Amino acid sequence: MANHQSAKKRIRQTVRRTDVNGARRSRIRTFVKKVETAIASGDKGAAQAAFKLAQPELMRGVSKGVMHKNTVSRKLSRLSVRIKALSA
Repeated sequence: MANHQSAKKRIRQTVRRTDVNGARRSRIRTFVKKVETAIASGDKGAAQAAFKLAQPELMRGVSKGVMHKNTVSRKLSRLSVRIKALSA
């Protein structure tokens, strides 16, 4: 258990940041899930629209430090490849 003020404050900050980061991560997963659902249904238009909404949300996760830049880049790349494959 923390014995000095700075350690107690750090605990409070960590709890708060964990909640915020968890909410943001959950939001990102929801957006990605919407894209994957649209891809699974075979609707290219809906998949593209969902992808356009998911893209800034994922990048916001990178800028806030919730996700790594390369991870998001890889996810976006793989999703876009799957969307492009729908027309073929």
